[in-house]
Amino acid sequence: MITKGAFPNIFEACSFAEVEPGKVEDISKIKEQIEKQFEEFSQKGLRTLGLAYKDMDQQKTIKKEQETEMTFLGFLAFFDPPKQDILKTVEDMEKLGISLKIITGDNKFVAISISKDVGLESTRVLTGSEINQIDKEALVQKVNDIDLFAEIEPDQKEHIIEAFKKAGKVVGYLGDGINDASALHAADVGISVDSAADVAKEAADIVLMEKSLEALVEGVKGGRKTFANTLKYVFMATSANFGNMFSMAGASLFLPFLPLLPTQILLTNLLTDFPEMTIATDSVDKEMVQVPRRWDINFIRKFMVVFGITSSLFDYMTFGVLLFVLPGMIEQFRTGWFTESVISASMIVLVIRSRKPFFKSKPGKYLLITTLLTAAVTLLFPFTPFAGPFGFKPLPISVIIIIAAIIGIYVITAELIKRIFYKKIKF
Repeated sequence: MITKGAFPNIFEACSFAEVEPGKVEDISKIKEQIEKQFEEFSQKGLRTLGLAYKDMDQQKTIKKEQETEMTFLGFLAFFDPPKQDILKTVEDMEKLGISLKIITGDNKFVAISISKDVGLESTRVLTGSEINQIDKEALVQKVNDIDLFAEIEPDQKEHIIEAFKKAGKVVGYLGDGINDASALHAADVGISVDSAADVAKEAADIVLMEKSLEALVEGVKGGRKTFANTLKYVFMATSANFGNMFSMAGASLFLPFLPLLPTQILLTNLLTDFPEMTIATDSVDKEMVQVPRRWDINFIRKFMVVFGITSSLFDYMTFGVLLFVLPGMIEQFRTGWFTESVISASMIVLVIRSRKPFFKSKPGKYLLITTLLTAAVTLLFPFTPFAGPFGFKPLPISVIIIIAAIIGIYVITAELIKRIFYKKIKF
């Protein structure tokens, strides 16, 4: 019978050792020498298995209980060098606020060697046997301070993942073996590779087509850009709708006529949708990619109220100015508010899309084009043959200049409010 496996388990099952071909001695005589050799292999980063045999009569089946009083034959040592770009990848992950932890079944000496090879200098190691000696709450307290988990059994991987989650971390787990399935299920994001075991791929949320941490880095960047652009849309849509609700309700109460006809409202919504549709392609500030963020409904609510009310105040300002300069001219009043409403909604996207001053953050090409195109179409629409069916009339140049001034003041005011808002309310 020939047996190979984890060195501690094989060594424990051996009573003898073959010191030379055909020469067998009691293993106790060279026990320290064998253990020292194993430690040296491990410290060099070699994954080391034990190899043993036992002379037996021919049998159809062999039971585990028969793996006793075996003869230790030697080691099987393997070296799997890290990829050359791993140091840069780990550095990139740290810049993105991602902490890299290693969970391995290898012994702690191999784990320490591997961690140094990938740029993790920490020697904080927790072994599977040590985990068995502490309760779950103690593990939760410990995990954030540990970088290496060595000699870990398959079921312990899931316990470690759960401990990180209870400690308030969002956990991604990368594994490719059958023994990783439970940990992949437990993680917030289970990640495997195309060459992994089928069970691991089925348990994973994401399957990488190439076995590379760099792909993870790019995936994180892409995810954060998508999240940032999603927030831009939510900020813009909620604040605009909240503000329009107050503007329309107030105008309906105080004006003797409808401020906008139903068809005009639909046209307003259609035109303001064009810049919104290109937000998904917008460029994202580096600061938004470097720091992980979470969905915060309270922050969104505050943003909606502050910028929605600001929008309404300038709508009311527009009402007052239009009533003063266009007395009794209902169609031109509606044309004026339509113009101000669409252009201001388009321009304000350029303000709220970034925490930086809008002139210091370059918008995406398609967002900029659709914003300028929407503003131009809105400004020229009342002068086209299509204006009549919608109930619009051309505005005097003087009124257009006044509306442009109101929009300019609105953009500047929104920029100032944005700076104050982000200083007082953290996200």
